[in-house]
Amino acid sequence: MSHLYFMLTLTAYSLSWSCYLAFLNTGRKLLGTCGSVLLGLGLVTHYFALLERSRGLHTVPYHDLYGSMSLFGWLLALTYLALEFYHQQRSVGAFAMPFILGFFLIAHLAPADRLSPTVAHGVVFALHVTLSILAYAAFALSFVLSVIYLAEERLLRNRKLSNVVWRLPSLELLERMSHSSVLVGVISIAIGTVLGFIWVDRLTGQYWFYDPKYVITLVVLFLYLLYFQLARSTAWRGARASKLCVFNFFVVVMSFTVVNLYLSHSHRYF
Repeated sequence: MSHLYFMLTLTAYSLSWSCYLAFLNTGRKLLGTCGSVLLGLGLVTHYFALLERSRGLHTVPYHDLYGSMSLFGWLLALTYLALEFYHQQRSVGAFAMPFILGFFLIAHLAPADRLSPTVAHGVVFALHVTLSILAYAAFALSFVLSVIYLAEERLLRNRKLSNVVWRLPSLELLERMSHSSVLVGVISIAIGTVLGFIWVDRLTGQYWFYDPKYVITLVVLFLYLLYFQLARSTAWRGARASKLCVFNFFVVVMSFTVVNLYLSHSHRYF
């Protein structure tokens, strides 16, 4: 059954990407609507794929590398779809879908034998992990939007205009969409971090013990709060703020990979 859900999700995400690309090239609204509907269907089948795998392993989806990456892809798709409906802008889907599809495929091919500590359980811990991964997904989406902003801004400055460029969101809208995504990420990582400290207190009787993951998480939170502050100033609005957002995401990637896998003993895949 899990293999069926994998194939259904792969098909839905692939067709959704095709529709978004066609919408970007032609501007036909029906194609954009089809992309959104197919993405929604993919989210449903992806959810059941995660659920079936959890039941098969008798554990939570993020208990190993595959589950964590798959949950990341699912939350990235969910965050993008929510942002799309909120801002009524579908042309970004052509750029967001490769990341969603890529993480889903990589997660499916990743080994499932490296498990997180057995003490990692409970409602508070589950919320801590889910919100942390949601924050990573939101920051990833803000990275995509910032890259689009920088590319569009350069094309407009060099007057290399085409029909595709005109179908992209305006620079102002891209900036607002990026701010929305970062806001979701900041709120999620702040609440998730607090829940993490609560869980540590229940487990060990103390709110804090040194872990490189704690340090890098606080650094990420600080950098995105700094982004919010600078993005409101005249000197940093636009391209400079977008470049800072791109840099911030590389710090997030380092947190999710290098720190998790090689430096932290308590955080493996979240």
